[in-house]
Amino acid sequence: MTSARTGPPSRLLVFAVTAIALLNTSVLMSSTPEILESFGEPIERAGMLIAAGTVIGIVAAPAIGFLADRYGRKRVLVPCLLIFGVFGSLGGFSPSFRWLLAVRVVQGLGAAGLINLVVVLITDHWSGTERTRLLGQNSAVITAVLAVFPFLGGATTDLFGWRWNFAYYGLALVVGAVVARSLHDPWEVRTDPVGRQLRDALAELSVPVNAMAIVLGSLIFFVMFGVFLTIIPIHLDEVFGLGPTKRGIVAAVPAVTSTATALAVTWFRARMSIRAMLAVGLGVFAATFVAMGLGNLWLLVAAAAVYGLAEGATIPTLQDLVAEQAPERLRGALMAFWVASVRIGQTTGPLVVGVAIGWWTTGTVLVAAGVVVAGIALTVGRSRILPTARLPEDRSQ
Repeated sequence: MTSARTGPPSRLLVFAVTAIALLNTSVLMSSTPEILESFGEPIERAGMLIAAGTVIGIVAAPAIGFLADRYGRKRVLVPCLLIFGVFGSLGGFSPSFRWLLAVRVVQGLGAAGLINLVVVLITDHWSGTERTRLLGQNSAVITAVLAVFPFLGGATTDLFGWRWNFAYYGLALVVGAVVARSLHDPWEVRTDPVGRQLRDALAELSVPVNAMAIVLGSLIFFVMFGVFLTIIPIHLDEVFGLGPTKRGIVAAVPAVTSTATALAVTWFRARMSIRAMLAVGLGVFAATFVAMGLGNLWLLVAAAAVYGLAEGATIPTLQDLVAEQAPERLRGALMAFWVASVRIGQTTGPLVVGVAIGWWTTGTVLVAAGVVVAGIALTVGRSRILPTARLPEDRSQ
């Protein structure tokens, strides 16, 4: 349990950890064709390259959340940043594709604890409308860097070669040093039996709203990392002949709309329920994928901008839902289960898409994904599990 409250952590530091976590896959997205070509690997293995950095998080994220509830946030966060930075940087020296995959798997062990521990820190220190606003700001960081980092990676590849992208992972060591020095963590080590802690955490998963939040988290990140971030660079290369930098620019298009939506999430939540926010967000995903698959380059760019609205609306809404449901003593574990579901989506999305584009064109896969997501959006909109209450309107804004 925590002792008396002290001041909250620096928001800038919280956002820096989030940005580091998103380096894991996004900085490589625009360069996957060049990485695979340099090792003589077929394009169908693009999914393997992306999934290698997230697959271990399926198991590691719950374990890390469990440890953070037991021993404290800082004692777990600093080693995660260290592992991420060291093994991520080693990827640039990979002599073979198998070596690169192995290094990224270990790097993923460090990445597995970053996003969930950031959300736990936010929910430890803020509540109510302020928590929703800060989660929106943190999600704005997520959506912004998911757009900026692919451009950065593409430009770096064009200028210096793809191996230099792995130097960016060294920034995790700098952030880790700042966390170790400045983050105050008053958490007291728990003394209750481990078995009881585990049973209590697993019991939270049987609550229907928690289970649905976990499933939707996996689905949304399947869509983001599988359908958009994996297919779009390949689609732009094969259909429109764009190079790494231009592919990165297109991938950056959703940044403006997704960031603006995430920053305004408290305004939307005062007017729409969680159920409505998620159903509309999924509907936007569906419509934009169909447009991307059927349209010319300009329609694809316009659809990518609209697509950003869904990212900005759904991510902070789901995080706030999980945070609201979690008791403090189990917050790390429950949030980590949600992140594990996200890792399942991040991992299976690129793998499934990699197989699909081996059988069908990228445009066909985009349209098919849009149709499937549209059906899910209708199901979510009719669900009676998700909350229908709105957030009280903040008069201070």
